[in-house]
Formats: sequence, C-alpha cells, structure tokens
Amino acid sequence: MKTLSRKLLWTSLSAALLALAPACDNDEPEADECGEPLYGGDATDEAWRSLVDAKDKATASAQAVTLESPTEGQTYIGTDAAPTWRWTSPIASLTPGAAPLTPSPQARPRNEGRSVLAWLGNLILPSAEAHLPPFTGDIYWVQVTVPGRTCPVEMLTSNLEWQLDAATWDTLRGAIGQDLSIQVTSAYLVENRLREGPYKMAMPRTVHMVGAR
Repeated sequence: MKTLSRKLLWTSLSAALLALAPACDNDEPEADECGEPLYGGDATDEAWRSLVDAKDKATASAQAVTLESPTEGQTYIGTDAAPTWRWTSPIASLTPGAAPLTPSPQARPRNEGRSVLAWLGNLILPSAEAHLPPFTGDIYWVQVTVPGRTCPVEMLTSNLEWQLDAATWDTLRGAIGQDLSIQVTSAYLVENRLREGPYKMAMPRTVHMVGAR
C-alpha cells in the first residue's frame, strides 16, 4: 500500500509540474530558432539576446547605420576574395550616461522570472553559465538573407566592419545567380540593456552573386 501511495504521489507531482511549464515559460522570451550569430569585436551572447528580445521594435531611423560597402546592386564574382563590409553609425560616438536606466521588459536580465521547472532542473543538473562582463557600447547585428536558406547568415559585432571569414564567404558565394539581402540593426547598450535603438536601415542592401567570368 505504501509503495502504491508513493507512485500515486509521484505521478500527481509530475503532472502538476508539466501543467506549470507552459504558464511559467511564457515569462521567458523564446530562444532564436536559428541559433547564435558569429561574434566580432567585444560582442557577447547576452548583448545578442538583448537585440533578439527587441528585434520587433527596431525602427527605420536617421540613427541607423549607413552602409558604405557593399554598395546597392554590387556584383560579386564567385572567385573574388572574401570582402570586408563597412558602415558608419551615428550612435558610435555615444558615451555611457550617468542617468539611471529604467530597464525595459524586453531587456530585462535573463535570469529573472525563471520557471519552476528550470529551478528544479538546476538542482539536479546544475547548468554551467558563462559570466562575461556586461557589454556597454554600440553594437551591430548584420543579417544576410540567402535564397533557399531558412536562416540568415548573421554577425554581431562592436566593430564598424565585418571581414567575412572563408566559411561564411563560401556560403554566400554559393548562391550563384541570386540576390542577397543585407540588413544591419544597431543599438547602444549599457551593461547589456538598451539605451538607444534598435535601429534598422530603411531598405536592406541588395548584392548579386555571379559565377566566374
């Protein structure tokens, strides 16, 4: 009888925890289904998550970047060396302000509102969390849409340029005869929290890939 009672108790507890999961998990933003981008400069995964959380709020603005390279309609040949893309940004000259920040809901620390299941799971299998220094500065999220690919090719960087690596360039120049669309989202973060932005270019930049001539 005692064994049966324990089984019933465990079954009831398991059902209760599963019932809690949807309600608790709704407090956490969903992870980006395409995974993390490449990182450049001092960019971190926490800075990226801040942008992911606010991506639907990005607006076309005069504060958005000006993409100097590539130019609109630029053609790349499959045999070209991997290019460097460069931009200028009005928010690059910002310095951290002394005024206290009021964190927006989309930029709250990721460890707030943890679900009951996550808390219980961590008791059994503690998670290994990286503790990188909070990022402060201007940050740039470059997304390249490639026809036929579900997910864009992405880079998050604190630099004003992206020197494409060989593997990334191989992916892009494989789209022979197709147009690639480049969008850059920018923001200014103070300790991983949004201070300015996010801003996006009013029109994505289009480049064309061709085979060897």
